[in-house]
Amino acid sequence: MIVITDKDTGEITLRSLEDVQMIMVDNHSVRITIPLMTRLVKNNVSIVICDERHMPVSMMMDLESNTLQSKRFQCQLAATIPSKKQLWKQIVEAKIRNQSLLLEKLGKGKNLLAQYYNNVKSGDSTNREGIAAKMYWKLLMGKEFIRDRYGDSPNDMLNYGYTLLRSMMARHLMNAGLLPTVGVFHRNCYNAFPLADDMMEPYRPFVDYKVKDMFEHGITGVCRESKKTLLGLFYSDIPANAMMMSASTLAGVYEGMNKLIVFPRLQ
Repeated sequence: MIVITDKDTGEITLRSLEDVQMIMVDNHSVRITIPLMTRLVKNNVSIVICDERHMPVSMMMDLESNTLQSKRFQCQLAATIPSKKQLWKQIVEAKIRNQSLLLEKLGKGKNLLAQYYNNVKSGDSTNREGIAAKMYWKLLMGKEFIRDRYGDSPNDMLNYGYTLLRSMMARHLMNAGLLPTVGVFHRNCYNAFPLADDMMEPYRPFVDYKVKDMFEHGITGVCRESKKTLLGLFYSDIPANAMMMSASTLAGVYEGMNKLIVFPRLQ
């Protein structure tokens, strides 16, 4: 059990380790013991640390989360460039399809992005992802909106949601015995989780939908309510075990056991 003690009231709350996927530390006065952190990472619970702006900046994860880790590392490292290009093609197709499904869900029109997700080439050599994104953001957030990491709200809420998504995906990749530092498309040498950045792409529209809904209901920045809502996304809107299935099927592709990565479709 996790023992949580309120430093002001002394009230004690207990939580079962088996029921926890992630712990978000968003207050600099929090104290957490080394034995607890050790037990958490051994139970494959990701620990995310936030900075003074309440944005996630660090993550702790288990280094030995799968018994087949060594074998799968070798298969992953041996993947050829053509095979990685085919994997990226699948990821981009799934992402644009979910973007299209979100637009349809919001009444913007059916199959608006079909011309893009049906024409992705190996490695997305014709940049269908970028072209589709320009149309997608204008339809989703309005013509004046510019998707920019450092841009005006709701960019900050999108950033926060994507960081949570990245953390959860990295957790499932490691649980599947994969090396998150070796990406399919993302390759920045200063990035510790490029594979998580790759695999989270088809899940971004789930975050986009939640952020748009909050923004339209007057929540215009990262606050307690928006953080709670975005955390809840992983227990409600995203299908149960979806990211685990995506990670495990990717491992199967690397091992030559299957050809396709399984991604959920936005409903």
